[in-house]
Amino acid sequence: MTDRPRTLLAAVRPEVQRDIYGFYDRLRDADPCYWDRALSAWVVTGHELVSAAANDARLSSVRFPDPGDVMGDLREFATVISRTMLYRDALEHTRLRKAAGRTFTARSVEALRPMITQAVHEIIDDVLPRGRMDMVADLAVPLPFNAICALVAVPAGDREQLLAWSNDVAVAFGNARLTPAEKAATDRGIRGMAEYFDTLIDRPEALLRAGDLDRDEAVANTILLLLAGHETTTHFLGNALLALLRNPGQIPALTEDPATALEELLRYDSPLPMILRRATEDLELGGKRIETGQPILLVCGAANRDPAAFPDPHTLDLKRTGQARHLAFGHGRHFCIGSGLARLEGDIVLRALLDRLPGLRLAEDDAEPAWRPSLNFRGLDRLIVEWDVPQI
Repeated sequence: MTDRPRTLLAAVRPEVQRDIYGFYDRLRDADPCYWDRALSAWVVTGHELVSAAANDARLSSVRFPDPGDVMGDLREFATVISRTMLYRDALEHTRLRKAAGRTFTARSVEALRPMITQAVHEIIDDVLPRGRMDMVADLAVPLPFNAICALVAVPAGDREQLLAWSNDVAVAFGNARLTPAEKAATDRGIRGMAEYFDTLIDRPEALLRAGDLDRDEAVANTILLLLAGHETTTHFLGNALLALLRNPGQIPALTEDPATALEELLRYDSPLPMILRRATEDLELGGKRIETGQPILLVCGAANRDPAAFPDPHTLDLKRTGQARHLAFGHGRHFCIGSGLARLEGDIVLRALLDRLPGLRLAEDDAEPAWRPSLNFRGLDRLIVEWDVPQI
């Protein structure tokens, strides 16, 4: 296949997901900033252009300018997420982010290390005798979810229901082509989460409380932190382990310089491949005239494999230094507030798995991982791994 696919929507096809970075290469090589007719949006794939646009104040993060105009089952979803820092600009964004940022300090994140470490080793203790597990279901989903639930003070007995709601809502983020069933599930999920967190925000241990923000903002941003705090980390853990098992010669570098290694793993297969922006005025980007109101999809996953920014970009090099900054956590004023927690969990989980599961490898009878069919998340639905069971 040599011609550029006609639309970025092709990325949801299973055969494209298996070669997503080849697909991104074809888009970028043909035109790093082009109008996608199927999506009615500009698609930007070059690292320099994505970096510049992500921090351009003329490009708005507001997804629903008037949530009341949204019809049907997605109106409540639009109303809630419009109150979050993710979909606010300028001073409103700064105010909301500042309230949440007091919790995501380096010290507060590091304080979670003992709890996360214990949780990881308890999971490994449980699966070790089996010699086999689904990395996603057994570890990558429950670990980040329980960590962020602890941070936002969700009691253990409530987490199963909250995870079900969260899964329903996550489908709607950045996705304009939901089925009627998905829209209905999103509505149930967002209403359930909003009602639930409205009962928690007055507690002293709540992450965000009415008083710091108005009540609706406190509820909405707690929902956002829960969703963002586990969904992306789940995908990062699965993607990173798959990359390591496919490139076993790189594994020693993870121990030698874990900080550098984690940044490369984030660049190599980023869990958040895309950022949505909208032009607030006519402007030029990549030699193209962008008109006021037009949406722009900044494809961070493609930018992170741009050879103009990263020599030999399709090679995993855990000692890679001195090159452009990856965009796995976004760029500029909307840089991911939970990036420190994601890095901490990645460091603990990957090293524990490699230390404690001898001969860790992809399962021979399930060699083709199952990718989620999504434009908005790059992650695995399933990753079966095996190891040599220690003899007692």
